[in-house]
Amino acid sequence: MQEVLFQLDEIIDSAIANNNRIGYFAFLYRRVTAEILKEVQLGNFEDNARMEIFDVAFANYYLDAYRGYSENQPISKSWQFAFDTKNEPLTILQHIMLGINTHINLDLGLAASTVMQSKQITDIENDFNTVNSILGNIVNEMQDRLSRVSPLLFLLDLAGKNTDEEIINFSLAKAREVSWLNANLLWGLGNEHQDVAIQQMDNTVLKLGKLIKAPKSKKVTYALKFLGKFEEKNVGMVISRLRAD
Repeated sequence: MQEVLFQLDEIIDSAIANNNRIGYFAFLYRRVTAEILKEVQLGNFEDNARMEIFDVAFANYYLDAYRGYSENQPISKSWQFAFDTKNEPLTILQHIMLGINTHINLDLGLAASTVMQSKQITDIENDFNTVNSILGNIVNEMQDRLSRVSPLLFLLDLAGKNTDEEIINFSLAKAREVSWLNANLLWGLGNEHQDVAIQQMDNTVLKLGKLIKAPKSKKVTYALKFLGKFEEKNVGMVISRLRAD
């Protein structure tokens, strides 16, 4: 997992140097990965060795997609869409959510299925669910940190009841529930028969990504555009403020 953190640091450093918004999700994901590593080191999972293997496998789906995108290689439609928005004037929250959407809704189920392919997938369920509480804590922390660089984020609460938290919680908590169902489906199909199911999942995640980029609610769309005008635009400055204790 230390190697994963190192690679995420490289992505973040590159994003800062190139003012690339891809760094926003990479920062969040590094925070999550570091927290899971800490819990593994504290022995807070049923099977800590397996959780470390699982978390590295999960991270590699993102790292492989990032490398593929950087080298103009074919990657999933949903990751392609998420990375392609890096130059679009979306809010910091939207850029983060696009990464969350693909990594949780697509990659997580794939990782769980792959790691448990020759075992009983239900053996990892408790540890899989333990991560939910870790993610919930990170969500609350990130909400506070985002207010440093997006001072009008509260407008989303006015546009819809707790819209900002609901969007993130959908992408984390509810999406993890769906990803567990996907993991079971893929595990049941086996490696030889997953291609069609994975393509269907990718298409569904792509549709969700498009909704994150352009919400159907006019009030939410207006609120996002308005708060975006007052956000810090320099990626390095944003990440440094998010990092600050």
